[in-house]
Amino acid sequence: MVPIFLFSGFIAGKESKAVKGLGTVLDEKIPIESVELPQNSFIFDHDGQLISEISSQQQNRMYIKYSDIPEVVKTIYIESEDKRFFEHIGFDAAGMLRAVFINAKSQSIEQGGSTITQQLARNIYLSFEQTYNRKLSELLYSYQLEKNFTKEQIFEGYLNAIYFGNGTYGIGTAATHYFNRQIQELHLAELVFISAIPNNPTLYDPIKNFDNTKDRQERLLNLLYQNDTITKQELEDALKYPITLSIKDRVDTQADYVTYVHQELKQLISESEGYTQKLADAQNKEVIEKQLTERVNKVLSQGIIIHTALESTIQKKLVNAIDQHLPSNQVQGAAAVIDHHSHKIVALSGGKDYEKYSFNRAFQAFRQPGSAIKPLLDYAPYIDITGATAKSKIDAGAFCKNEYCPENYSEKNYGMLSLETALKYSYNTAAVRMLDEIGLNKGFSYLQPFGFSSITKDDYNNLAVAIGGFQYGVSPLELTSAYTSFGNNGLYYENHTIVKVTDLTGKTLYEWNDTPVRVWKESTNEEMRELLAAVVKSGTGQKASVSSTYVGGKTGTSNDYKDLWFVGLTDTYTAGIWVGKDKGGNVSNIYNQGPQMLIWRDVMK
Repeated sequence: MVPIFLFSGFIAGKESKAVKGLGTVLDEKIPIESVELPQNSFIFDHDGQLISEISSQQQNRMYIKYSDIPEVVKTIYIESEDKRFFEHIGFDAAGMLRAVFINAKSQSIEQGGSTITQQLARNIYLSFEQTYNRKLSELLYSYQLEKNFTKEQIFEGYLNAIYFGNGTYGIGTAATHYFNRQIQELHLAELVFISAIPNNPTLYDPIKNFDNTKDRQERLLNLLYQNDTITKQELEDALKYPITLSIKDRVDTQADYVTYVHQELKQLISESEGYTQKLADAQNKEVIEKQLTERVNKVLSQGIIIHTALESTIQKKLVNAIDQHLPSNQVQGAAAVIDHHSHKIVALSGGKDYEKYSFNRAFQAFRQPGSAIKPLLDYAPYIDITGATAKSKIDAGAFCKNEYCPENYSEKNYGMLSLETALKYSYNTAAVRMLDEIGLNKGFSYLQPFGFSSITKDDYNNLAVAIGGFQYGVSPLELTSAYTSFGNNGLYYENHTIVKVTDLTGKTLYEWNDTPVRVWKESTNEEMRELLAAVVKSGTGQKASVSSTYVGGKTGTSNDYKDLWFVGLTDTYTAGIWVGKDKGGNVSNIYNQGPQMLIWRDVMK
C-alpha cells in the first residue's frame, strides 16, 4: 500500500510546501530534460540509395512524430491501456488500488495498473522486474515525466518506445517491418493488427502466432466500434480485409565498404570533437578511447544519415572481378578505388567472400609493396630534387652498400639507361641508386604527407625500402591514396568514403575539411605520369591496359612472390589491387597470370 499512500499525499497536498520540497528533490535526483529513444541510422551511396540500416542497441526503431500517427491508433491505446490518460497526473490511483487488491488476493504481483506514462518510464529508464521497489521508482519517474512534458509528447514517446516483437520498436517501425509500407499507407485493419502486438509480443507475434494476433485485432476493432470510433460499415470492412504480411528485412549491403565507413565515422567524430588531440596528449589513452566509442554510439543512436561516395556499379564490378580472377580459396585479394578529382573512395574490397566487420584487408592488412613503392619513394623524389626527366639516364648495374646488394628480377645487370626504361621494366638497382643518391631521410620526407601508419624508425635506416622491403608494409588503401597525387598535379588530398553526416532532417552534423599538401612539383608530376604510362603501354603492367585517354600504373612483387600488386590511374580513378595469402604464402603459381592487373582492368574498363 506504500505507493498508494505516497501518491495520495501528492494529490491531497499538491500545492503545499512539503510537496514543493519533494518536487525539488525529485528534480535533483531524477532530472528528465528529454525523452531520448535510440533510433535507426542510415548509410546511403553516391546516388542516394540506401545501402545499410544501423540499429542502435539492437533496437530497430524509426521514430515517428505524434502528428503523423493515425488517430485510430491513438484511440486504440487510450481505450485498451489507459482510458484516463489525458486526465491523470502520471498514475491512476483507482487502477493501482485495483491492482493492489488483486495482487494481495493472489499473494503475488499479477497486475501493475500501469498508465501509459508509467509504461514509458519503464521502457526508457527502468527494468521490467515485477517488484514493489521498481514500481515505486516507476511512479516517481512518471511524476517527473508529467511535470516536464505535455501529454502529446509523452504519448508520442510511448508509441515509439513499445516493443512490437522481432526486434521491432515503435508503431512506425512495425508498419514498415510487417507490411513494408509507411504507417499512413496502412488500411484500418492493418493498423489495428499491428496495434494488437505490444500487449504481449510473444503471444501476439504475427509471424509465429498469426491467429492469436488476428483474434486480438478483431477484439480491438469491436472495441473501437463500441466506442463509436468507427462505424458499423468500417468494422465489417476491416474484419473482412485480408491481412497479408510483407516482412521487410533491414537493408545491409556492401559489407566491404560499410565496414570502413564505420571506421571512418569514428575518425571523423574524433577529429571534429577533439578526441584525436586528446589521444595524442593523454597518458591514459584507454579511457579516452572508451569515451570516443561511447560518443560514436550515442551519435548513431540519435538517428543520423551518413552520405557516402560509394559508386555501387564500380563496387559490384570490383567484387565480381576478385571472385572471377581469384578462384582459389587460399588466395585472397583486396582493393581500393578512388575518384582522385573529388578525393572520394568510391569502392573497397576487404577480400574474397568478405563478411561484414571481419578482417578488412583493404585497410587492415599491411603487406610489403614491392616495386609499387618505387614511384613514391624513389622516382618522384629523385626527379623533384635533381630535375631529371623520363629520358634522363640512370645506372641499372650492380649495386652494393653496407653489405646490401640487391639484384634485378632477371638477375642481370644493365648499364646506363633511361628512367623510363628502368621503371617500366622495374629494375631494382636503378631504384636503389636513386634513393641512395637523394638519401633515405629525404626520400621518406616525400612519404610523410601520405600518412603511412606502419612505417617504423628501422625503415629509415634500411635501403631495401627502395624496392619495398619495409618492416611491416602498407595497406592497399594507403598505397592507393598516395597514388592519387599523380592525378592531382602533385597535390595530396585526404581521401574519404564519407561525404557528410546529417541528422534525419538534413542538417549537417559532420563533414571533412581537409587542406591539400603539395608533395612534389607539377613538372615532376608530368614526368611521373609519362613514366607510369610507359609501364602499362610497354612494360610490366601491359595486362592492365584499358581504353582511356590516360592510363598509368606500377606493378609490385614482394620477395618469394608473397604479394602481387598493381596500382594505377586513369583520367578519373586511381585504383590499387593486392593479391596474396593471409599468412604470407607463396603465390608464384599465379604470377604469370597477373590476376592483380586483370582485376584492375576489369574494374576500369
